[in-house]
Amino acid sequence: MREGAVRPTRLSSSRPVLARQGMAPNADVLPTIGGGLAALLRPLRVVRRACGVLLWTLPCMPVQAVCLMLPGHAKASFARFYWSVVCRLLGLRVRLIGAPPGTANGRRVVYVSNHSSWLDIPVLGGRLDACFVAKDEVGGWPFVGTIARLGRTVFISRQRHATGRERDAMQERLAAGDNLFLFPEGTTSDGSRVLPFRSAFFAIADGDDPPLIQPVSVVYDRLGGLPTGRASRPVFAWYGDMDLASHFWRFAQHRGLRVSILLQPPLDPALFASRKALSHAVWQAVADGASALRQNRPVTVPPVTGAAGQPAYA
Repeated sequence: MREGAVRPTRLSSSRPVLARQGMAPNADVLPTIGGGLAALLRPLRVVRRACGVLLWTLPCMPVQAVCLMLPGHAKASFARFYWSVVCRLLGLRVRLIGAPPGTANGRRVVYVSNHSSWLDIPVLGGRLDACFVAKDEVGGWPFVGTIARLGRTVFISRQRHATGRERDAMQERLAAGDNLFLFPEGTTSDGSRVLPFRSAFFAIADGDDPPLIQPVSVVYDRLGGLPTGRASRPVFAWYGDMDLASHFWRFAQHRGLRVSILLQPPLDPALFASRKALSHAVWQAVADGASALRQNRPVTVPPVTGAAGQPAYA
């Protein structure tokens, strides 16, 4: 979520998102000849999507509350179903490349991803069974905090003196049978790069039986059915001083939206000499994957090695 002393410069929301011959700025895929109609349809699209998400969320909240009281996997399965429907209501198509490692060997998984938007939550939550790790301020946000608690989010303060306690809380959640989502950038980016990972987040991998760490690259790569570029990424990216309401209004006007999720092979923390070495290796995998997706290049997995040059893939 948004945080950090240094914030990227906000790009002007009035900057044209798409500029092609025969198309008006920020007009999605509607031709200029229908400019009056487009001006009417875009706000209606925002209202329709906002109402759809709200009307879907309200009945789902008591259902998830009941699932939390039941034994078994219902609470995780329903949360994943809820987020996948949210993506559809937002008009956001999700492409998944790769596969989760599974839990046949009994080890849990921490999905480590880049983070550029609030959209990452429904995108990842709708495709993978895991709980999110978020800063504790999120728990106090109206409505959003309630949804986060129903989704069994693990709240952390990210303060140095609390690192050990929060690591234990995350490890207890893993021991209870859950997987976790982790955003070790510590803030959201502008979507054009992956910020350095903070090695303190990888304290969760300490101990004799660490979870697998799976690098995940998330890139919003289609707008109006066309590849996105630097000028159009603020339609998706939520960073700096952007507020949620205005960002949703700008994002929800558009059609032809797609996001790609790249799941790279999981890494075994035991094969790395230090937490810092693990953090850098995961960052490199996530950054390389995101770069390939942004440039529409064939996705390749870079070689990663652990201690003494041993293969680091689990």
